[in-house]
Amino acid sequence: MIQKKLKKIKVLAFDCDGVMFDTEKANRMYYNRILEHFGQPVLSREQFEYVHMSTVKQALNFLFKDRECLNEVFDYTRNMSYEPLIPHMEMEPYLKPLLHWVKPALKTAIATNRSNTMNGVMTFHGLSELFDLVVTSLDVEHPKPHPDQLLKIRDHFGVAADNILYIGDSKTDEQAAIMSGVPFVAYKNPSLQASYHISDLKEVKAILKGDGDTL
Repeated sequence: MIQKKLKKIKVLAFDCDGVMFDTEKANRMYYNRILEHFGQPVLSREQFEYVHMSTVKQALNFLFKDRECLNEVFDYTRNMSYEPLIPHMEMEPYLKPLLHWVKPALKTAIATNRSNTMNGVMTFHGLSELFDLVVTSLDVEHPKPHPDQLLKIRDHFGVAADNILYIGDSKTDEQAAIMSGVPFVAYKNPSLQASYHISDLKEVKAILKGDGDTL
């Protein structure tokens, strides 16, 4: 049983984009629509890499950094629905089996720089009942790479930082984990500093059983 295998981990936490979901298609569609509306070329690889791990506000400031006033851009995005893009988010195949396997032994949480789109994502993909806590950029003063989201998860469950295992795929996830003292699992990104590196969520099961190789 999982309860007999675990020693310290009490909370399994996930980043959303790039970990729970392959969101490249959906996010490209979202930002390209904004860029097209304002007569800008579609996302470059460099631009995508930045916006993929940022809040919408950070992304728009980056994409329109040469524009004197961004009020018009923010007004447009406020009236723009992300809902039609949610079906284009491709869930990682082993996410739900992993969540079912860890519960009820572990609490589950999300720390994401998404904002008001998460409720729709959770509902559409049938994940609402599988997570005990969702922390978005709207729930903290400072989004990732600051540690606020992981610290909020820590405080919510009343656990120590090393009782949480956080799975992320970006530099912002890495930095949030380092600053919060939370053990970090790097997903499909060997360049990150992490306790574990994995290429499939199935490998999380081995880590939790104590079979994973610490790097």
